[in-house]
Amino acid sequence: MMTTQQVANRLVELCRQGKIGQAQEELYADSIESVEPDYSPSKSAKGKKAVGEKGQEFAAMIEERHGGSFSDPIVGGRYFSAAMMLDATFKGKGRMTLDEVCVYEVKDGKIVREQFYF
Repeated sequence: MMTTQQVANRLVELCRQGKIGQAQEELYADSIESVEPDYSPSKSAKGKKAVGEKGQEFAAMIEERHGGSFSDPIVGGRYFSAAMMLDATFKGKGRMTLDEVCVYEVKDGKIVREQFYF
């Protein structure tokens, strides 16, 4: 079973390679909960399938990706966080830079909760 540090490192590694779908399939628990702020255009979701669909809906809003980054993770107990930046042109909204902090909870070697702050 992977430690929180190992899960965090693997998530960041895959996200930096643009393999977000693979990261979700490999690291997310079936019962994953993905929590967005109330003002987010994306809605919160529960369950691996629903969270995957939420990610696909977000990706479909992107017209062109110009760049992005994931910070190294900071781990504390069962939790870790990473800062994420995305520079993209969104359909009907123009070019925007999104900066957020992502907080993850790990249980039994899998991510059981992710929450986004921006």
